[in-house]
Amino acid sequence: MKVHPVRAHRSKDNLKREDQLAWKIAEVAADPVEVETDVAEMIVNRIIDNAAVAIASLNRGPIKSARAMADAHPRAGGATLFGRPAGHRVHAEWAAWANGVAVRELDYHDTFLAADYSHPADNIPPILAVAQQCGKDGRALVRGIATGYEIQVNLVKAICLHEHKIDHIAHIGPSAAAGVGALLDLPTAVIYQAVQQGLHTTITTRQSRKGEISSWKAYAPAYAGKQAIEAVDRAMRGEGSPSPIYEGEDSVIAWILNGRTARDKGESPYEPTYHVPLPEKGEPKRAILETYTKEHSAEYQSQALIDLAFRMGREIEKRGGFDKVKSIVLHTSHHTHYVIGTGSGDPQKMDPNASRETLDHSIMYIFAVALQDGQWHHVKSYAPERARRPDTVRLWRKISTVEDPEWTRRYHSRDPKEKAFGARVVATFEDGSELVDELGVANAHPLGARPFGRAEYIRKFRTLTDDILDPAESERFLDLVQRLPDLSADEVVMLNPVAPEGYLQENAAKGIF
Repeated sequence: MKVHPVRAHRSKDNLKREDQLAWKIAEVAADPVEVETDVAEMIVNRIIDNAAVAIASLNRGPIKSARAMADAHPRAGGATLFGRPAGHRVHAEWAAWANGVAVRELDYHDTFLAADYSHPADNIPPILAVAQQCGKDGRALVRGIATGYEIQVNLVKAICLHEHKIDHIAHIGPSAAAGVGALLDLPTAVIYQAVQQGLHTTITTRQSRKGEISSWKAYAPAYAGKQAIEAVDRAMRGEGSPSPIYEGEDSVIAWILNGRTARDKGESPYEPTYHVPLPEKGEPKRAILETYTKEHSAEYQSQALIDLAFRMGREIEKRGGFDKVKSIVLHTSHHTHYVIGTGSGDPQKMDPNASRETLDHSIMYIFAVALQDGQWHHVKSYAPERARRPDTVRLWRKISTVEDPEWTRRYHSRDPKEKAFGARVVATFEDGSELVDELGVANAHPLGARPFGRAEYIRKFRTLTDDILDPAESERFLDLVQRLPDLSADEVVMLNPVAPEGYLQENAAKGIF
């Protein structure tokens, strides 16, 4: 890996495009290095994971709306939709839109956390949709997905967006554009323009994950994927982009990220530097192996805490039950405290009438339910009647978070053996006694108690889809996807599972389309 220093520049500096981050990203995407076997196997796992959570959400409101929009854009020889027969084809950008929403809705697919947040599997729907529409085979698809992961993971390692209240989809625009460029074997110069447009069109604020969180949380990554496809299309037709998109005098670093912070402090906006790691020419793309999926349908920073709550709940029951608890304090990282904890200052995170999207971002609610139930379910654990249960509300409001510098340090550690996303939890009882326990990584994490492998991905798929898919369709999909690198272009079109006839519910509301 080579680390590239990236900072804002004055226009008069006339920064060469070969020295720009977007060009360096494009060079990585255009590098025809072969994808290694273990990386290809993990890509198979993540396609299975995406399909599992997408099929489980097919009849949820946001997915029905997104699917209706996609259905209004039919195209012979286009891309397929989750749940629809393979003969039902729509324009690739709209397939990426609908499928991306389905994947993201339950907040249940893979994650990578570093300087910023990410769900790198959000790259798969747009890259797969373009592969289907453009007749690409499994080998090309694997190369495209490996590239999408590589770019997003390395941007997330280096460039913090949330510090500046910018949503993390701004890393998906460039990564998905790069992934599509790699899939299509486009020249570096074309991918360069697409990456720049992919970033420029996906700068949005984090209000989508603040306060009363709406369904846009699920739509946002799909929007980025759709924008990435359109950016590649424009670049292929010879259109240019705002340049340099990262380093320009009036661009992202200078006016949205660290350059603006420096300016507010009266310092030079051109001095703060990001250090972005990228593979060198000929170096395999392996970043997907640094990512991890979810065993539980909740914000990733709650995964280890759900596992911890299961064992602490049993001990609390032995000590007289939850009404004997006076307070529970989660000593955790800056990110967990301020994003899903009481440090956010969001009263909605303590509201029994809050939306599912809001409850998913309330570690106080999640920890209370996991303590009491000893299990977590992607539907039942968020049901309105579950959230409003009086004993749960009482326990929920006894839970708070505080930032612990050591947990923040471990969150940002580059040593995988030290990196942690959990907390130390102190439960204080009415009699003054305490129960203290901690967990650094979730059981399903690669370094956890029960790391996910192929068998666990398939089990998750079956758990979420067995009551939806016909057994023969489930077996067809699992057999097909596990042969991914060898699939023909015709077989790639068959990669989205098909729901039984009559299962899909439609959104009856009328829109523009």
